[in-house]
Order: sequence, then structure tokens, then C-alpha cells
Amino acid sequence: MEIYSAEFVISNTDVSKCPKPSLPEVAFIGRSNVGKSSLINMLANKKDLAKTSSTPGKTQLINHFILNKNMYWVDLPGYGFAKVSQNQRRQWTKMIWNYIEQRENLMTLFVLIDSRHNPQAIDLEFINSLGEKGIPFTILFTKTDKSTQKEVSANIDEYKHQLLERWETLPPMFGTSAIKRNGRKEILKFMDELHGSWKNTKTEI
Repeated sequence: MEIYSAEFVISNTDVSKCPKPSLPEVAFIGRSNVGKSSLINMLANKKDLAKTSSTPGKTQLINHFILNKNMYWVDLPGYGFAKVSQNQRRQWTKMIWNYIEQRENLMTLFVLIDSRHNPQAIDLEFINSLGEKGIPFTILFTKTDKSTQKEVSANIDEYKHQLLERWETLPPMFGTSAIKRNGRKEILKFMDELHGSWKNTKTEI
């Protein structure tokens, strides 16, 4: 999959106001400050597509972008720590889950996890909730350039070990670096396969 165009479409707080689900869609989510916007920009090969910030909780809306005129990418608010009120956090949580559970053209939810850390309870809880609800998801380990390969591999292996305590099979996983552009080719190929499966489904219908 080559990226020929990447454009912002709309931001909102209500899944019912998202673009019509006429194209395949992938979404990105993770704990605040996991490097989500930087990764989206790297994958799209467009520096300022998603707004980056050093302040956790910068993304507060459901942000739709259209890639190559034939696929939506969605930047979702982060979960976990952010300097916002409890009420704001509850509103974000409701908005996120409404989107995840109701968006019928969502091919996969990319869950971003910081590869520098051991498995975090909040990430495992979120992933297990996705499994319980039958939401297709893919794990992207971010910032693999920030630690040694040995440390990154150990953390990823520990995630796999803990997930296999509850899961029979593991979801797709990719290691990434927004700075060194690691994982870009593999993830775009994966998206291309998702796009192909969408087209096949539509043809069968």
C-alpha cells in the first residue's frame, strides 16, 4: 500500500456524526503520550496530519482522515492518565466505546502500547475488554528505538505471555518507531490486506 494522499475530514464527539461507513476504516488508540499522533503521521508520510503534543490528552475528539480517497483512518482520544476532570474522562470513555462498538466499517482497532515498559494493567484491561466484546484489534508496540532490542523484546514477550493466560491465540502485532520509521512497510501491507478483504466482502454482497 502506497500513500498518495492524506487529508483531514472531520472531528466530532458522536459516532452518529462520523462519515458514512461506505469505506473501510482503521482506528488508532492507546494510553496518553504513547506516540499515537507521531505514528499516524509517519505511516501517512505527512508531518502534520495528526496534531502532536507533549501534553497528554491533546486528542479529545474522534478525528477522521481519508487516505488515498478510499480508506478512513481515525485518531481516537487516549485512555488512561490525562490532566482532565473525572467527568471529562467518563465522557471520553463513553465516546470511545460508542465508536468502537457501533462503527460497522471498522476493520481493526490499532492499540498502541509503549514498548519501553513492562505490561501495564490498564493496557491489558482494555485489550481484554475488546476481546470480550468481539472487537477486531491489532497491537502496535511504539518507540522501539528508545530502548535496547533486548529490553523491547523482553517487554513484548511478557505481553504475549500475559495475554496467552486468557487468550488461545494472539492478535497481529507490529513493532514501530515513528522516528526510524520501523514497521511502516509491514503495517501498510497489513492495511492493504484489510482493504482487500473489505472489497471482497462487498463483492460477495
